[in-house]
Amino acid sequence: MAMGPAASRPLYLGPRIKRLRRELGLTQAAMADELGISASYIALLERNQRPLTADLLLRLARAYKLDMADLAADERDDYARRLADVLRDPIFAEIDLPALEVADVATSFPGVTEAMLRLHGAYVREQQALAGLRADGGATRGLDPVAEARRFVADRRNYFPTLDSRAEQLAGEIDKAGSIREALRQQGLRVRLLPSDVMMGSIRRYDRHNEQLLLDDTLTPTQRTWQMAMHMAYTALRPEISALLRGESFASPTAATLVRRALAAYGAAALVMPYDKFARAVDARAYDIEALAGQFGTSFEQVAHRLTTLGRPGQERVPFFFIRVDEAGNVSKRLDGAGFPFAAHGGGCPLWNLHSAFRRPDEVLTQWLELPDGQRFFSIARTVSSGGGAHGRPRTLRAIALACAAEHAGKLVYAAGQNAGGQEARPTPIGVTCRLCNRADCAARAEPPLGREILPDDYRRGAEPFAFAES
Repeated sequence: MAMGPAASRPLYLGPRIKRLRRELGLTQAAMADELGISASYIALLERNQRPLTADLLLRLARAYKLDMADLAADERDDYARRLADVLRDPIFAEIDLPALEVADVATSFPGVTEAMLRLHGAYVREQQALAGLRADGGATRGLDPVAEARRFVADRRNYFPTLDSRAEQLAGEIDKAGSIREALRQQGLRVRLLPSDVMMGSIRRYDRHNEQLLLDDTLTPTQRTWQMAMHMAYTALRPEISALLRGESFASPTAATLVRRALAAYGAAALVMPYDKFARAVDARAYDIEALAGQFGTSFEQVAHRLTTLGRPGQERVPFFFIRVDEAGNVSKRLDGAGFPFAAHGGGCPLWNLHSAFRRPDEVLTQWLELPDGQRFFSIARTVSSGGGAHGRPRTLRAIALACAAEHAGKLVYAAGQNAGGQEARPTPIGVTCRLCNRADCAARAEPPLGREILPDDYRRGAEPFAFAES
């Protein structure tokens, strides 16, 4: 029986092979070696300059445990259709774009096609965001994936009991094995340390083909442990993470990915610092973060973050607000369990020593804080760093802070001998943000508060940037 034209035509899967290789963190040479072909042939395949043979299709499916039917699906028609859809956008209306040329670009230049699709996708998303801003007067609730991920965690008060319970069971298995690396080995997974140039910019990569977890050899022992815990969270805790996400509807794939990453990080922390054991150590060491980091082999930031998750009913500990900022004031992490007010937009208060921690790196700074409404908090701030590990590799410096209500401060070693209402602990008056703070006597103010008229300074200029009318 004669085969139809679709069945007999050559199979070109360049973009799909390239995506697969990048997802696996492989160089062209590494993939070629695993498939028994040359690196130059991989390059030709990725550029759609060679068709994929049936033999090579089988090798790909076997080597990387892929469904051959999905892998063999020809993307050329799909790429041509998607590119044609994009080029029907009104912004291209005056350009002559014959269908044959569009199909030729999609087949012969898959990289250019992919770039065009990405660029147009970004353009459409920005247009939708702009339209949304105009329609609802500036609200961006459904458009910001970071804010959506933070809401998911905040709505559950950063406590996920199913992850903690399963992680405690796995932590018991790790203790029996002697280390997390040995526990992974007993599960059939080999952990290997490889040079940075081999890792191609990755610090952790799971080689499914050879059942290996590959780690950058410049990672510190603490970082290696954390990356192994992250791998275990993504694999051994997958059912629990999937159950937490089931039924959720996120506005974008990015939001879903951020939530999944947050849950995996939660699970990794629960593996390295299991709830019951960690909570008892917290009591014994009076929340001494550096001491706890030494006991559990973790970083200062990992312990600080874990302290925000201790919400098990009947075993709660001090509720904390956690924040991480860079030197420009950008917030890269925020978790609230202490009712600490924080503005979603605009800068924070410059009088909070979180922002001055950069001038005293690696030093733990404490501060009593008082908000305009009289609420008092106790704050711990310190710089943390990431990256580096070898000459020429950039290191990022950030500052983190934990804040708890003043009534809980007595449980913290950092507040020993201090009294929130006494002379020893005179609080610093701060505001949520300048636009929401009505303190008139603040020389650090950047903007006047909303709803207050400022006085002219034709004849009198005070020490503060603005003087306010009485009403």
